[in-house]
Amino acid sequence: MILNFFDQFLSPSILGIPLIILAIALPSLIFPTPTNRWLNNRLMTLQSWFINRFTYQLIQPMNFTGHKWAMLFTTLMLFLITINLLGLLPYTFTPTTQLSLNMAFALPLWFTTVLVGMLNQPTVALGHFLPEGTPTLLVPALIIIETISLFIRPLALGVRLTANLTAGHLLMQLIATATFMLITIMPAVALLTSIILFLLTILEVAVAMIQAYVFVLLLSLYLQENI
Repeated sequence: MILNFFDQFLSPSILGIPLIILAIALPSLIFPTPTNRWLNNRLMTLQSWFINRFTYQLIQPMNFTGHKWAMLFTTLMLFLITINLLGLLPYTFTPTTQLSLNMAFALPLWFTTVLVGMLNQPTVALGHFLPEGTPTLLVPALIIIETISLFIRPLALGVRLTANLTAGHLLMQLIATATFMLITIMPAVALLTSIILFLLTILEVAVAMIQAYVFVLLLSLYLQENI
């Protein structure tokens, strides 16, 4: 029995071994690998179609330099969407509800995009801190604001993913608990909450996929500014 609703977000462990390691490694184990056959099965065809469409939509606005990041972004998207969806299954753990894991992805990737801009086009990268035509009196304040805006980006990436998944899981836990408590007292109300729980589960599946896409999309936009 869960004494605290937030206990579901604690990383479980067996014999002192944290299961978050297994959860992170699981996506690479469940995806089928392409074969040398001329004809693929339906699963491989669907997987290839999804990867091609996502990569095309993500890389299309970028120039040729940004195409080198296609494999990284696609892999990150598949990883995030897989662990987000697997976390919705019973008796599982969602690693992306941990802010430390999300920041471990957001901070290095964001810093790499900034570093690419500083190395390839330092004038344009520094020009983001002070747009052309800014009044002289606003120069110090605008530089401070743009600097804060730049350094808050990785925090926004990590917190957005963590908050959305945590809120959805917590709301599902609250409604499921209410349904379980009301099923013997007020069956009609319990049926209504069950319907709400079913609809919320569908919404949470959509949120799990959308948040993974938004995370990678924002990283691609940050990269697009620096190439």
